Amino acid sequence: MEPDERLRHSSSFGAAAAAYAEHRPDYAHAAVRWALETAPGLRVLDLGAGTGKLTATLVELGVEVVAVEPDPAMLAELRRALPDVRALPGSAEAIPLPAASVDAVLAGNAMHWFDMAVAGPEIARVLAPGGVLAGLWNVLDDGVDWVAGLARAGGGEAVGPRDTPAAWRAETAGMHLPGSGAPRFGTPEQEQFPHGQRRTADSLAETLATRAGMLVMPEGERTARLGRIRAYLAGRPETADGEFTLPMLTAVLRVRRL
Repeated sequence: MEPDERLRHSSSFGAAAAAYAEHRPDYAHAAVRWALETAPGLRVLDLGAGTGKLTATLVELGVEVVAVEPDPAMLAELRRALPDVRALPGSAEAIPLPAASVDAVLAGNAMHWFDMAVAGPEIARVLAPGGVLAGLWNVLDDGVDWVAGLARAGGGEAVGPRDTPAAWRAETAGMHLPGSGAPRFGTPEQEQFPHGQRRTADSLAETLATRAGMLVMPEGERTARLGRIRAYLAGRPETADGEFTLPMLTAVLRVRRL
């Protein structure tokens, strides 16, 4: 994605901050524990924290967390939901924290928006020696037949380039992290953990509507795409009536600051 297009997509969420807070899933606790298991302590920065989906999980796990988010509307939702969390305006490229002040930097469905040429050294700056950088992504488990069909019905804007396990592995395998100079990062590790979200056909369509590709789509095209998604869900016995569990995985990319 070109820088201008990446900026357009990454800045699209603020207009849908309330819907994002309502419909986006949390993260598998086992995934967050794995992300943190090699960290030297429990001072954690949630970077690109959005409305606080990952922040809330970190609070539940009892770590000391500070959240940083660039979008004012998303940050306002986070502060409303988690008033006791220290939440600051800032970005991955300009983190408003002192050097070596956190033991781990986590990013929930956000690291792909970072300009890692700038953000990598900035993240390394705020990490204590031996600290951990981890990105977490919720992806659809397309090993389930109806979920694979949903991915086809939704198209690339609703089910994007990191939204299935194979696509996520390919996308993150090529993610650039500073590997020379000082400080630098070690070899990345990847892992996946089972997860799920209780949905109805309507609420799942609303969830997919909060994806960046859908948010920047012209209104008529967006309405037509959501209509195809709803028609698909109405035609599947697994999703036609009432609540169901959307099979997901929380996928984690973890790397240690050397």
